[in-house]
Amino acid sequence: MTDLISNLQWRYATKKMRPTKPVPADKVARIVEAVRLSPSANGLQPYQVIVVSNKAVLEKLKVAANGQSQITDGSHLLVFAAWDNYTPERINHFFDLAIQVRGGGDAAWENYRQQLIKNFGQRDAKVNFEHAARQAFLGLGVALVAAAEERVDSTPMEGFNAQSVDEILNLSDKGLKSVAIMPLGYRDEANDWLLKQDKVRRSSEMFVINVL
Repeated sequence: MTDLISNLQWRYATKKMRPTKPVPADKVARIVEAVRLSPSANGLQPYQVIVVSNKAVLEKLKVAANGQSQITDGSHLLVFAAWDNYTPERINHFFDLAIQVRGGGDAAWENYRQQLIKNFGQRDAKVNFEHAARQAFLGLGVALVAAAEERVDSTPMEGFNAQSVDEILNLSDKGLKSVAIMPLGYRDEANDWLLKQDKVRRSSEMFVINVL
């Protein structure tokens, strides 16, 4: 845990990355695997991660993100795209996979399946998308921690035109909507103004409320 805290103290929202230093593939794979293993409501994983390293595509995504240089100076971009809605097909896929992995289900498991299908089916698609987006942000948080553990720099971003990103990556055809992006790379120590700034966080006394 000491190393984890040290790595979180080390990380910051990197503003300038070194385009000549790509992140090794094995590090990217471990960061993405950490996201795959992250928690989500009901275990449904209602989002996907798109890993972009194609330079031409990154240039287009940079435009959609208001010219933020980390997108092209970093070697990889993680795009977190939430389901546009919960559907019986998507919910059934999870339950069928669980039965396959765990070797069978029971009446309680089937009741749980039908309850989720009913509950999500009664809600507006926009509400369901917003719920799925919150699960994607859980994955984003895990990705930030995993990147820090790998000593890979990253920057969480919401400042982009989601419709443009969706069009560039053809996400609507997949029933997905982008909700967050995260460049991976290595800090440009000579040119990143934020690097030399102290990390600003509220004290534990201000941040934590203990109910004893």
